[in-house]
Amino acid sequence: MPIVPPDNPNIPTLDTDRLRLRGHRADDLEDCAAMWAFPEVVRFIGGRPFTKEETWTKILRCAGHWALLGFGYWVITDKEKNRFVGEVGFADFKRAIVPPLDGPELGFALAPWAHGRGFATEAVLAAHAWLAMRCGPIRTSAIVDPAHTASIRVLEKCGYRELRRTTYKESATIIFEHDVPRNDVTP
Repeated sequence: MPIVPPDNPNIPTLDTDRLRLRGHRADDLEDCAAMWAFPEVVRFIGGRPFTKEETWTKILRCAGHWALLGFGYWVITDKEKNRFVGEVGFADFKRAIVPPLDGPELGFALAPWAHGRGFATEAVLAAHAWLAMRCGPIRTSAIVDPAHTASIRVLEKCGYRELRRTTYKESATIIFEHDVPRNDVTP
């Protein structure tokens, strides 16, 4: 019988009208691995599906961010059906990118069934509202493939603006930035 630890009390749970953002749990592996295995999910995020082992490492990295930095990624679920939607959050990956990223880096990915429903925007706004309450005004950044128009639209809806076009790991990349005011949009 596997040991299932309780939810981590150091990771806040956030609720919006339709979504719940909560910390990763060990039993999220199957849903996360299924999402990261879809070619359409990873097309602009590394370009190849993740193995189950790589997904498990991502989950552990999410927990590590919360433990070491006080912020990280959440699992997104649909409150009505308690269905896995995806992941959203902030990280500091110490990327070797020029210019260096200033502040926490926003990231998000959704299961294919959840694309085009406004979930990404809703989750990003909730994450930003929490960050503003937690840290006060802080600059965040995001990197995106120039061809990933759906993610660019989400970033722009959430107040991000293009800072610079550059390369990361030999791929064209746009760096976006966002200044989170004290009273950011509340989800």
